[in-house]
Amino acid sequence: MGAGGSRDARRVAFRVLAACTRGQRLDRALDTRAGALSSRDRHWVHALVYGVARLRGRLDYTIAVHARRRIERLDPAVLDLLRMGAYQLHYMEGVPGYAAVSSTVELARAAGAGRAAGLINAVLRASARAGSPADAFPGRQNDPEGHLTHWHSHPRWLVRRWLARWGATATEALLRHDNGVPGLFFRPVGIELEPALDRLRVAGLTAAAAGLGSGCLRLAAGTDPARVLSAVPGVIQDPGAALVARYADPPPGALVADLCAAPGGKALVLSERAGYVLAADPSPPRLKLVTAAASRLGARMGAVVADAASTPVRRADLVLVDAPCSGTGTLARRPDARWRLTEADPATLAGVQSRLLAGASRAVPAGGLLVYSTCTLEPEENDEIVEGFLTRHPEFRLDAPGDLDPRVLDDRGHLRVLPQSTGFDGAFAARMRRVR
Repeated sequence: MGAGGSRDARRVAFRVLAACTRGQRLDRALDTRAGALSSRDRHWVHALVYGVARLRGRLDYTIAVHARRRIERLDPAVLDLLRMGAYQLHYMEGVPGYAAVSSTVELARAAGAGRAAGLINAVLRASARAGSPADAFPGRQNDPEGHLTHWHSHPRWLVRRWLARWGATATEALLRHDNGVPGLFFRPVGIELEPALDRLRVAGLTAAAAGLGSGCLRLAAGTDPARVLSAVPGVIQDPGAALVARYADPPPGALVADLCAAPGGKALVLSERAGYVLAADPSPPRLKLVTAAASRLGARMGAVVADAASTPVRRADLVLVDAPCSGTGTLARRPDARWRLTEADPATLAGVQSRLLAGASRAVPAGGLLVYSTCTLEPEENDEIVEGFLTRHPEFRLDAPGDLDPRVLDDRGHLRVLPQSTGFDGAFAARMRRVR
């Protein structure tokens, strides 16, 4: 990337980070602000803002040391500028130290933060001299919680609960996964893996089977998704999500209702075996993504704007509730989400999830299947939701399919995909059959 992005790229990056600081999702902030940039500058901005989001906790610890004050005492715009500069200093190859410092000071003046230019200059120069070695942070042995929180850049409350559940080694592996750049995966639809691989090779694209029975292909880094989609029918989809559809396992020719369908990847995979899929979602704009993908693939699908709690279908052979959740299994793909979550969110979302599952269950006839899934790792939103539902609805029983890789099934037959052991996005699902 040479000495870094252009002046316009740096200004856009600052605006994107400022929007995230105000609470906007990173992907949306980037999409709405970077459209006029060249592809080179857009790539540079993407690397910078996603890097800052991933390592924000580590950057903030470093900034606080050199600013000699608590992060909370810094103006939000000044803090965003310092994060930008510190990330370029320590983690962006090809950006000289002097350029990271001087361009950030220049940007501060252009952004109306000129009064803080001296502070920004001093903090970044001190950080450049000191570097950012791990041993400057709380130690792994004497303060594991502090080390994982600050060096591995996750909220302390999340680190604490994962330490209690998995211990230090597995928790550190999860945090490392979250701070890495996630893989790009493709799920062919309507075509087997080997023929799909052959087509990609003919198109000059490199891929390999992702494994664990996901049916996905791992694409080479830097692959253009549009080229893949034009060469082979399918969807860009992480294996964790693909395994949910595999786990659901609808009977051939079944009527399937996916009641939280957007953006549609699971519904499209389910359409391979189903006779028909009804995709429902409460968001009309997001539902348009589903219908566009279904049209592209010629899938046997219909779509309706609806809430799963007030199911739009009277009965279906399989009902999927892919519930809104805290998403703690997807923090590598959505690094900014970790900073928006609060400790109260899992319990709060559990109320919504229970309501959606209870409403959706009314569309399941005797002998039919109900599948509940999330992309979170938290038991309040996973195991406890299912256990509570089964207690209140004795007409349902767990009924897991028998042909999945045992490495993604727990001892109760739930699908459980852990990022730290698979390298995929996290996923959970429970498959239940109505017995009367």
